[in-house]
Amino acid sequence: MPTALEDLFHQSRKNNQAVLLGYIPAGFPTQKKAKKIIKAMIDGGIDAIEIGYPYSDPVMDGPVIQSASEEAINNGAGVDEVFELLQMSVELGIPSVVMSYWSPIEKYGVSKFASEIAKKGGSGVITPDLTFEESNVWRSEAARNSINRIYVVAPSSGEARLIKVTSECSGFIYAASLMGVTGARSAVSANAKQLVERIRRVSDKPIAVGLGVSTKEQAREVATFADGVIVGSAFIKIVQEFGAGRKGLKRIKQLAKSLSEGVRSAR
Repeated sequence: MPTALEDLFHQSRKNNQAVLLGYIPAGFPTQKKAKKIIKAMIDGGIDAIEIGYPYSDPVMDGPVIQSASEEAINNGAGVDEVFELLQMSVELGIPSVVMSYWSPIEKYGVSKFASEIAKKGGSGVITPDLTFEESNVWRSEAARNSINRIYVVAPSSGEARLIKVTSECSGFIYAASLMGVTGARSAVSANAKQLVERIRRVSDKPIAVGLGVSTKEQAREVATFADGVIVGSAFIKIVQEFGAGRKGLKRIKQLAKSLSEGVRSAR
């Protein structure tokens, strides 16, 4: 049976639209506030939620997400908060996934982690630093629990590697539009479109672009060529600047609405 995420991408393709995904680390700035942030994102028009597992060595994340993760860890956020937030997001009727580096999954227990994701109604897991060569255990546990395995593809991936990695993905293929770390940018990298075109030549699975989108215009641009647009740092910056009280939540909802309008008007 397809996951809620697969259903969402299938429906969006039928409607000739891209999907808008919003990212927030669990426990940021507190667990209680993270719940309100997710609600504000959804009220603003986000289609799917990506929950970050706060990790002390996030090699793929830029300074904004790194500092949010640090804050969450200092607040005591860990695996329980990740699963609690996942369940809450799913209960709001939104396809939801977890993004986690491999070390915390291994530490928790691969089988137990996959089973817990499924139990909470999560669609799958994005594993940015897990290579397909080291995926045997994860592959079988994800399959056993019918959850999506989402890998990250970078512009540096050669053709042969692209074919292998994309064949391992389910749910969607995460296209990292820039070399280096995540973070809001002033312009969408030309790499993004080129990478999506390269992936299209070897796979017909949905492709979502992450790393750098922060404005309505950028969201519209990415949505003209990708199946999904992932936004994280831009939401976190709002919380860092305005907090997650009434003022911050209002701005989060406004940004989600603006990004959503950008995505909807792209085609």
